[in-house]
Amino acid sequence: MFAPKKGDLSPSEKELFEVISAGNVQEASRLLGCKDVRVNCLDEYGMTPLMHAAYKGKADMCRLLLQHGADVNCNQHEHGYTALMFAGLSGKTDITWMMLDAGAETDVTNSVGRTAAQMAAFVGQHDCVTVINNFFSRARLDYYTKAQGLEKEPKLPPKLAGPLHKIIMSTNLNPVRMVLLVKENPLLAEAEALEKCRRVMELISEKCIKQQDMNEVLAMKMHFIGCVLGKCASFLKERQDGLDALVKSLLKGQDADGFPVYQEKFVRECIRKFPYCDATLLQQLVRSIAPVEIGNDPTALSVLTQAITGQVGFMDAEFCTTCGEKGAQKRCSICKTVIYCDQTCQKMHWFTHKKVCKKLQEQREKQEAEAAKLRTQQSKEDSGAVQDAMQQLSVESSADAAETSGPASVPAADN
Repeated sequence: MFAPKKGDLSPSEKELFEVISAGNVQEASRLLGCKDVRVNCLDEYGMTPLMHAAYKGKADMCRLLLQHGADVNCNQHEHGYTALMFAGLSGKTDITWMMLDAGAETDVTNSVGRTAAQMAAFVGQHDCVTVINNFFSRARLDYYTKAQGLEKEPKLPPKLAGPLHKIIMSTNLNPVRMVLLVKENPLLAEAEALEKCRRVMELISEKCIKQQDMNEVLAMKMHFIGCVLGKCASFLKERQDGLDALVKSLLKGQDADGFPVYQEKFVRECIRKFPYCDATLLQQLVRSIAPVEIGNDPTALSVLTQAITGQVGFMDAEFCTTCGEKGAQKRCSICKTVIYCDQTCQKMHWFTHKKVCKKLQEQREKQEAEAAKLRTQQSKEDSGAVQDAMQQLSVESSADAAETSGPASVPAADN
């Protein structure tokens, strides 16, 4: 059945838009079973039911509509908006991911020439921007799970595609977090499996560079993931404690301030090994990182993360000191300067943090004392300034009163 013209709706289709606004999934499911209801019908503005559900942030409704064949790339909207654009505007990362997973095109522009990522960025929905910029469909990875041409076996065993895709889709580039994801899945935590995954990451990175619509950002991300997986494989081969030893190496901080020197050097080395020297992104990263002395800000990881995810300056968020997850809220009870996701991350980091915890506490207390002293001094200065102003105002008021009142008595005129 062909989609109608804008606003050409049956009574049941009008009702469908109403129940979507109300969020009634059960009623929407009933209506979608009616013969006179088209899942891709258009309201007077050219919006489909899926666009409405995405814009209103209703994930269950979006899922239902997609199951009934909703066109995720319909762009009959009067301003050329798509469902992905509405998902980005809503700020719902789960719906944004859902649209992408359903095949939403990321390079489509609306009537003002903006893509979905640009629209999300325009309204400050940076998490959605990150999801869009880092999306890599499972189908693209599954290509490597099938033998190609004269190959006797695929480059990537099918059983590894799922856990590897989970790592690819992560927007947290902290190498500790990636190693923990490897540890979580027994299928990945083997040197041979990791080597195969690393090779696939490098092949994807190469393809991103050499394809017609070159994607340097995705190429760099795949290269970086490949480097982390390769490091995991090396530790599993060389040490009995394997991945645990790698995590400790990445977390170990220098005695002065706890800065993770090995992690910084590792990230810098990964960037340096990016094989496509002419890439603009590589040159930008090198210019930003090379002048910075190890131990100072910005770190190589923060620069790389900003370049790949588009998270500018990591505004309005706290990140776990151990694994880099966004939204960490638990602080060390002693120094109150380092932040963790939970007690697991805190215990993992304690072996190195305990060496500088007291020092950080003293630094914080000293800074707080100095800040309090400055506030007190400023308060006194402000109070003095107010008193001076009031005194000056009082003097001026007295003078004005004397001028307006004239002399108290007028002497009698001489005859």
